[in-house]
Amino acid sequence: MTKTMRAVEITKPGGPEVLQIGERPVPEAGHGQVVLKVAYAGVNRPDTLQRAGAYAPPPGASDLPGLEASGEVVAIGEGVSEYAVGDLVCALLPGGGYAEYVATPARHCLPIPKGMGLKEAACLPETYFTVWTNVFMRGGLQAGERFLVHGGSSGIGTTAIQLANAFGARVFTTAGSAEKCQVCLDLGAEQAINYRDDDFVTVMKAAGGADVILDMVGGDYIPRNIKALANDGRLVQIAFLQGPVVELNFMMLMMRRLTITGSTLRPQSDLAKARIADALREQVWPLLEAGKVAPVMDSEFDFTDAASAHARMESSGHIGKIVLKVAGD
Repeated sequence: MTKTMRAVEITKPGGPEVLQIGERPVPEAGHGQVVLKVAYAGVNRPDTLQRAGAYAPPPGASDLPGLEASGEVVAIGEGVSEYAVGDLVCALLPGGGYAEYVATPARHCLPIPKGMGLKEAACLPETYFTVWTNVFMRGGLQAGERFLVHGGSSGIGTTAIQLANAFGARVFTTAGSAEKCQVCLDLGAEQAINYRDDDFVTVMKAAGGADVILDMVGGDYIPRNIKALANDGRLVQIAFLQGPVVELNFMMLMMRRLTITGSTLRPQSDLAKARIADALREQVWPLLEAGKVAPVMDSEFDFTDAASAHARMESSGHIGKIVLKVAGD
């Protein structure tokens, strides 16, 4: 195996243009790790935040962007028994996915679902780990409950709609155009609310209130989400596109027995992520292999043109997942 590789570096905090191709040493597999030859890397909102200087990688993680990838196992570290050299996997990464090779804990890898290509599989880990842990583990969504996900046409949104629908919840969502709303309906949403035309609080109250809300908008959506919840409802916060600081009347939480929770995936322990991977393998991978859920693909860019991929994401014109081709199928 070669000793050096091409990688997308963040030359300084800034816009997409600060992403440039550089040369790095190929990472080595530490204890419990594998090294992947990357075929495709998923592009996610945290990548753009890191590039802008607003989301530093956790201690010990690569400074290269990229939180998910698919590819071939080319090296294994001590203590790894789950995979062998030559296996094809997709993986949640601590960083470093925008490169020809990346190291990650073996327990954060998952097999490529039967019938799925490497391109689609690269788009699974970040969104499926995020949705599973927040909607089902923290939010406790159950069959028959009303679930509202904001940004339904995003990678997170399209995943959350499908999974919630597959597990028997009634799914509501918001999106910013008629086209995006139709995509959400086609994926299994009962109602798609164009937030430019309608107030989601009014719609959800008419439906009986949301039992679980998944929100990445923040800002003034937070008090509106509280109003949109049913009694005993749960608000799960995973990002703050409009800011994390608001004024909120907590008396409503007490009187209506509401829960506010949330999480970020990247800083969690390796063990916590491994447990999420185990749950996905058992409960979600069969749905992927049966074709009951699938990643929604927006666009593909060569990894040498990562700047265009970031510009596409930040335009908010995308529907579903954006992927970088590194080596390809």
